[in-house]
Amino acid sequence: MKRIELLSPAGDLERLKVTLLYGADAVYIGGQSYSLRANANNFTIDEIREGCSFAHKLGKRVHLTLNIVFHNEDMEEVEKFIKDVVDAGIDAFIVSDPFIISHIKTNYPNVEVHLSTQNSTSNYEAIKFFESEGIDRVVLARELGKKEISEIIDKVNCDIEVFIHGAMCTCFSGRCALSNYVTNRDANRGGCAQVCRFSFDTDESKEFTMALKDMNMAEYIGDLIDIGVTSLKVEGRMRSLYYLATVIGTYREIIDRYYEGTLTPLVMKVLQERLDRVANRETSTHYFMKEADWTDQYYTGRSEVSNQDYLGQVIEYKDGLVKFYERNYFEVGDTVELFTPSGEHISFVVSELYDSDMNSVDVARHPDDIYYLKLDSNISIPEYSMIKIVERKN
Repeated sequence: MKRIELLSPAGDLERLKVTLLYGADAVYIGGQSYSLRANANNFTIDEIREGCSFAHKLGKRVHLTLNIVFHNEDMEEVEKFIKDVVDAGIDAFIVSDPFIISHIKTNYPNVEVHLSTQNSTSNYEAIKFFESEGIDRVVLARELGKKEISEIIDKVNCDIEVFIHGAMCTCFSGRCALSNYVTNRDANRGGCAQVCRFSFDTDESKEFTMALKDMNMAEYIGDLIDIGVTSLKVEGRMRSLYYLATVIGTYREIIDRYYEGTLTPLVMKVLQERLDRVANRETSTHYFMKEADWTDQYYTGRSEVSNQDYLGQVIEYKDGLVKFYERNYFEVGDTVELFTPSGEHISFVVSELYDSDMNSVDVARHPDDIYYLKLDSNISIPEYSMIKIVERKN
C-alpha cells in the first residue's frame, strides 16, 4: 500500500532542508519569478539545484509553483525559466495556465504537472478534462467537503492533493480581486496584501472583519487516507522554521501512527495541543464536515497574541552542551522541551546556562545571540532541533 504524501511549503533553502528533515515527503517552492508568494525569499536557479539534490539524496521530491495568472509580459522569459528549472532537477510543476500545461507536457514529459488550487477545481468533469490535457495531479479547491472529495477520487484517474493546514482565502481559492482593488497589488500575480484580514469601520462604530480562521485537519487525516487522497498539503511558505518544524513533525507522527494503528485518542489530544500552541490564530476544519459558516470566520474582530513558546534553534550538541540561537526570553529553572527532526522529545529543567563566551548566566534575554545549556542525553541532538517552553519557574 502506497502511503499518503506529506507536502510541505518552503520559502527558502533552509526551510526546504528543515521540513524534509522533520518528515515531509516533498516540498513545494517558488522561483524568483512566476510565484504567488512574491514576498517570500524564493529560490534562485542554483538554490533550486541544491534543494533538489538535497531532497533526492533523501528519496524525496521538490515541486515548483508556476501558478500566477500570466499576462503578456510574463510570457517573454517563461520558457527559458522552465528549461532552467527542469535542468536543475525539479520533479513537478504546480501550474494553472493552459499554455504552461501544454508546454511542459510537450517538452518535458518526464516532469509531472500538477493543477494548482488557483484553478479552483471543484468537480470531477473539470478534472477529467485536465486529465485529457496530461495533468498528473489536481490540487483541489479548498472549498470542498469530504463527500465531494471522495466522489471526485472515485471518478478520476489522476492524483488528488488537498490542503490540511494553514491560512485560508476568504474569497474562493484563486478568484480573489480584493487586494488588487484596494491596494493595487494583484493577489493572482504574487502580490496579495491580505485585505481580507483588514478591520473595517462600520456605521455602528464597530469593527467588521471577514478573515477566515486557519485550517487544521489533524483529526481527519485518517479519513483523507481512507478515501484515497494522494497528498496532504500544508500552507505557509513564509512561516518560521519553528512553525514548520512543529507542524510537519506533528503531521508526520499523525500519519505514521495512523498506519501503525497507534493513534489513540490520548495521543491525538497531545498532538492536537502541539499544533494549537504553535500558531496564534484560531482554527477550523471549514468545509470538510459541513458547509462553512460564520463560526469558521473572525466575524466581529480578533485578537492574536504571540505565546512566545519558541526559545531556540540548536546549532550543535557536544560534550553535554547544547549550542543554540536564542529566540525568546527564558531563565534557569524553567522547564523546557527539546525536540529533534527524528521525532524525539526531551523535557527537562534548565540547570545551567552560558552565554557565547561560556560565562554562566541566569537568563537568556538577547534574541539571535548564541547560548549554551547543559543537557545530559544519550540520544542524538542534531542541528535544527528546536527548544520550546513547557513551564516557567515563576
